[in-house]
This record gives sequence, C-alpha cells and structure tokens, in this order.
Amino acid sequence: MRVYNFSAGPATMPLEVLERAQSELLDWRGSGMSVMEMSHRSPEFVGIAAEAEARMRSLLSLPDDYAVLFLQGGATGQFAGVPLNLTAPGATAAYVNTGAWSKKAITEAKKYLDVRVLADESASNYATVPPEGSLEVPADAAYLHYTLNETIGGVEFPYVPDAGEVPVVTDASSTILSRPLDVSRFGVVYAGAQKNLGPAGLVVVIVRKDLLGRARREVPSAIDWTAMAEADSMLNTPPTLAWYLVGLVLEWIEQQGGVAGMGERNRAKAELLYGAIDASDFYSNPVDPGARSWMNVPFLVPDGALEKPFVAQAAEAGLSGLGGHRSVGGMRASIYNAMPLEGVQALIDFMTEFERKNG
Repeated sequence: MRVYNFSAGPATMPLEVLERAQSELLDWRGSGMSVMEMSHRSPEFVGIAAEAEARMRSLLSLPDDYAVLFLQGGATGQFAGVPLNLTAPGATAAYVNTGAWSKKAITEAKKYLDVRVLADESASNYATVPPEGSLEVPADAAYLHYTLNETIGGVEFPYVPDAGEVPVVTDASSTILSRPLDVSRFGVVYAGAQKNLGPAGLVVVIVRKDLLGRARREVPSAIDWTAMAEADSMLNTPPTLAWYLVGLVLEWIEQQGGVAGMGERNRAKAELLYGAIDASDFYSNPVDPGARSWMNVPFLVPDGALEKPFVAQAAEAGLSGLGGHRSVGGMRASIYNAMPLEGVQALIDFMTEFERKNG
C-alpha cells in the first residue's frame, strides 16, 4: 500500500509515471533492454533526451535564446557552477539570504568572488523575504542570486526581483513547473530534480545563451555550461535513468493541463492546508503570510513534546515524511506537484483528530 509521502526530497512522484516506468523497465518500447542499459549515444536515448528537452521548453514557453542543460551534481553543484560560469576572478555578485539554502549558496560563492548580501532575513528567523522593490542591486554586480523557495523554512518569493540590467539567477528547485514562470526575466534558472521533476541525481540548468562563454578556465568540465551546451549535456555519461524519468514527469504535467493546470491544483492544496492551520488554536505556521510557500508548509504544535508523537502516529496512518528539518524541528508538509488534493485532505483529517486528542 502506497502512503502519502510529504517528504521534502527525494519526494513523491506521480503514480502514473512510476507505473509507466515499471512497464518499460525491462524492455523500453521493443528495444529489448532497459533505459538503464542503453548507451547514451544510442538513437533511442538521444530521442528520449531530445523529447524531454522539447517538453521542458514547451511547458515553460522558453524563448529560443535559452539553453536547457541536464547535469549532475544537484542544485548544490550549481552553487559553485553559477560563479564559475558567470564571472572572472575578482568579480562581485549580489546575493539575498532568506534561509538555509541561500546561506549555502553564499558560502560556496565566497570561494570564487566578492559576495554582497543585499538583504539578510535572519532577524525574522527566516520567516520573511525582502519587500518588493527594496533590493538595491549594484550596477557592477555580475548577477543577482536568490532562492525562489526555501525548502526548510517554507519561505517563498511572491515576486521576481528587479535587478535592472544585472542578470537574475534563481535556485528554483522546490517550485519549478509548479505554476507559470516567466523565464525571460531571468539569466539563469536552475533546479534539482528530486522535488517536482523526478528522482534525485539530476539538475536542470536553463541559461540565457548570451551568458554562455564566460566560464573561467578552471571550471570543471562537468559544470561548464558552455561545454555542456555544445555537447547536448552529454560531455560525459549523463544520469540516463533520471533523465528518462524527468521526461515522463514532464509528459504527465502536460496531461494535467501544463503549468497553468498545476498552478491551479497547487494553489488549492496550499490554501486548504494553510486554512486549516490558521483556523486552529493548536497549530501555527511561523512564516509571514505574504511569503508562505505553496510547496513546503512548516507547522508547529503548542508543546514540542508532541512533535515526535505527531510524526509517529501520522506515519502509522499512512502519512509519511512529516518531520521538520533537523535544523528547525516542528513539522513540515511538502506538497509538490505529485501530491494529490486527497493527500492534503487526509493530512488535515489526521491533524484534526490529533488536536482533538491532545488539545
């Protein structure tokens, strides 16, 4: 019996995708072999890869002047990949600190350039984002980097920062394809796959082509965007199974009405869960209402001693992955694209009963 998996990542995947992969696991469409066994240079896999890229472009309405790369190393690898591909030694870049993943990106970037932190939301315990229009981006900055959604803290930017002529770079790991996104407002969008796109092991990098060709000589080939773009992301052997599964997820998103359809579903799920939390005197959400994530919903109970019983009893009820991140505690429900509305309702029903017994 499958559970409702609220894990932040690796996260739940669409059942239809898993069943499709299962049916093709031993023999992909009459090839006599699994995708895991195919040469990445074979016509079969080249077709799989091209189809996934075409679907990504279609779903995001990507302009032709953007390259789409399917790389390894996760989003964390791009914390180094961004400065190494966009700047020369001695350059300056602007960053916004809104939580754990922003901090990691800043720490990594400081190895390669001068980082100017334009806003630091630590004073609110990372429960806020900077007000729209408040960021003063230096004209000499090579780029502005921000984390669109902080998976751990459940904080999300409701706007795209205006950086003038400075390219905007965002880590969209938790939110990509969860609703429409105007990629033309960004220089670079990157996202680890293990939340909304597929299994762990792959990161998608979408980069405006005029930003290619700026990589430092010492950038490792595996994260050299220019080299990877010229090689169709196959400079080395790519994570073929993950790439194939991402393609199946993209096809599934098309069948759900594309990103507009996903946006409607995800808004409804978030409103339902936050509504239940806000209506309760027992549960609370620590995030400023204007910065609440649609994808990652942290919540607290009045007594910390109840957290472990909540998580354990929820698991017994078929609701998995609800423990908060070890760095912050509490509970957290990640309600990515593949989480159905029925799963959110099942969680709310459990929360109601747990409150009745412990409130």
